[in-house]
Amino acid sequence: MNKHLRFVVHEHHATSLHWDFRLEMPEDSNDSTSTMILKSWAVPKGPPEKPNEKRLAIQTPDHAIEYIDFEGEIEEGNYGAGKVTIWDNGNYELEKRTDTEYKFTLKGKRLTGSYALFHPKTFQNNQFLFIKHTDQ
Repeated sequence: MNKHLRFVVHEHHATSLHWDFRLEMPEDSNDSTSTMILKSWAVPKGPPEKPNEKRLAIQTPDHAIEYIDFEGEIEEGNYGAGKVTIWDNGNYELEKRTDTEYKFTLKGKRLTGSYALFHPKTFQNNQFLFIKHTDQ
């Protein structure tokens, strides 16, 4: 799989505080040369930082790759209005990608190690569990 892909976690002070977790990847999972996008999830309680910690992550629409460096204020009246800051960022290595499961290793300032996002069958369509694995 691709190496040196980027990720970002935005701390987003919108209607309610949440964190936006974004993974840079090709739009088409079968074509590594396709347009790069940011796969995105809203994480209400923040990303898991401790081994075996699980957090709800709600998949949101993909974002343009240019959004990876965004910090600032989304003006009132616009979707997601509020202050956005970069909480963490870095590189990651994608190990598995399907519509219902993503496995990856993060190399960020705050988030490091093995993680997974997966969609349990009992969850609503856009709901995933975000899990930090026990690092070897």
